[in-house]
Amino acid sequence: MPATKPAGDPFEALGDEHRREILRLLSAGDKPVQQIAAALPISRPAVSRHLRLLKEAGLVAEHAHGTRRIYYLREEGLNAVQEYLEGVWGEAAARFRLFAENTDPGRER
Repeated sequence: MPATKPAGDPFEALGDEHRREILRLLSAGDKPVQQIAAALPISRPAVSRHLRLLKEAGLVAEHAHGTRRIYYLREEGLNAVQEYLEGVWGEAAARFRLFAENTDPGRER
């Protein structure tokens, strides 16, 4: 199946504490929506909305198991977030290293 670009913004999806908690729960393994909802202090419909946003952002996916929907982390979505952060912080670290290497520690400012 070809990869498609997510419709939602993964960083917007990560901006909510409940969605981050859902990702943490799914990091321990695939879970049905009932189990996710039981672990959160919000309603089942609210959990479903959060899961929909995470799915649109490409961070989670679902598959049917009988009448249940099982949610799991999408490696591709999480890798995209990781690559972006590494790119941003990698560039910042390189600039800091260059600055530090070209600074005379004995000179006062």
